[in-house]
Amino acid sequence: MAGTILGGGLGFYVMHRIETSYKARRPPPYPMEERLRRYEAHLLAKEKEAQQLQDEGRREDQAQVLPDS
Repeated sequence: MAGTILGGGLGFYVMHRIETSYKARRPPPYPMEERLRRYEAHLLAKEKEAQQLQDEGRREDQAQVLPDS
């Protein structure tokens, strides 16, 4: 019984040390405002790309309907 308690305590201590060591090496997360700004920029870029593809599709459709003479 004492071995179980000591083993549990030792396991907890080792896992605690590993966790604190990992957190110390990891860079801090972006602030929420920075993450939101990056996400909005990403969405705007995707929207612009989709609009360009849609415009190109319209141009191709018009070229097929009205061929050059």
